[in-house]
Amino acid sequence: MVSTHLSDKAATYLRTLCLEIPGRQVGSAGNQAATQFFTGVVSSFGFEAECPTFECIDWTQAGAELTAGGAAFPVQVSPYSLGCRVRAPLAVVSTVEELEQAEVRGQVLLLRGEIAHEQLMPKNFTFYNPDEHKRIYRALESAQPLAIVAATSRNPELAGALYPFPLIEDGDFDIPSVFLTDEEGDRLAQRAGQVVHLESRAQRIPSQGCNVVARKGQDAKRRAVLFAHIDAKQGTPGALDNASGVATLLLLAELLAGYSGKLGIEIVAINGEDYYGAQGEKLWEAANTGHFDEIVLGINLDGAGHREGRTAYSIYGCPPEMEDLIRQTFAAHPGLVEGKPWYQSDHSLFLMYQRPALALTSEGMGPLWTEVAHTAGDRAELVDPARLVEIAQALHELLLRIEGQVGPANESVG
Repeated sequence: MVSTHLSDKAATYLRTLCLEIPGRQVGSAGNQAATQFFTGVVSSFGFEAECPTFECIDWTQAGAELTAGGAAFPVQVSPYSLGCRVRAPLAVVSTVEELEQAEVRGQVLLLRGEIAHEQLMPKNFTFYNPDEHKRIYRALESAQPLAIVAATSRNPELAGALYPFPLIEDGDFDIPSVFLTDEEGDRLAQRAGQVVHLESRAQRIPSQGCNVVARKGQDAKRRAVLFAHIDAKQGTPGALDNASGVATLLLLAELLAGYSGKLGIEIVAINGEDYYGAQGEKLWEAANTGHFDEIVLGINLDGAGHREGRTAYSIYGCPPEMEDLIRQTFAAHPGLVEGKPWYQSDHSLFLMYQRPALALTSEGMGPLWTEVAHTAGDRAELVDPARLVEIAQALHELLLRIEGQVGPANESVG
């Protein structure tokens, strides 16, 4: 049965995170306000909360203009790019092989076609960084163009619903860049060799961010860890991605207000899933080095609570007894259904260290990632507060059952 009190709380949390706080990109005032809000609420339910900080950059931009031969081309500033004001000939390349052979120093470089078909992982992203992307970065830095224009199409797996998507989103890459649609890129490519004028107004601002790590339970060496990333891309309210997960953790904290069991419970508002450097994930990983075996179950919420469809959960690397416990517990909740595995979120941290993991998102979330993720359309109205309550109640029951059945550290359930 869904509590009206908790449903009202869920709606309030969503309103605060998506409407009252002005954006949650890492390093911004809104992001700092969100972590402060989370800390205050979770502490009010008896959790001991700490907020380990990390250095990061906030980033602002005021648009860009690109003209060639009297024609204007609609471009957007690449997130975390430096700004620029340049006049130079236009060079065009379509493959990394072409780039490695091209003489483009001191020119504006248009990347299109094969070389721009998928978003490049940031240079220093440690969790996943394909060799092909590293090769492109090396070639760009060796070629030394004055600025980069990327013509991109659609790539929902890495860029959500954005079209065009930014090919480069990296505060560690110092060649200014903008992006535009592949169709406009085709039009611009016809100006190869002509002088173009590009002005991009952007600024990097040194800042700080933090995770919020809230704990309860008598034995920190046997713990369940729950993640929801609190940050969001610039320009989106980030309701499904991921205010809904954060709100669910706060509901769970209230359900655990009287908890005093032996199992350690760690609720983490992790800060960086949508940030090029993943600083929050790196910070939490470093703090847990040598202690991952203490985690009996890692749980991640991302994209949960869509008003249409049920909540989909997926299980990773759990011993049979834990799998049975999860399925038995969730079977009592009709709004939860087992879904397909997916890996594009913070539960990958648990999997890297071979810890049992559980992820919760919305059934049929695939189309939502391609239509609303990372856009202004990811609004609070897309989320059903009652679904968040059901998830919190199911997780509460699961944690209590684990608390009653898990043995000493490194032992399985049973």
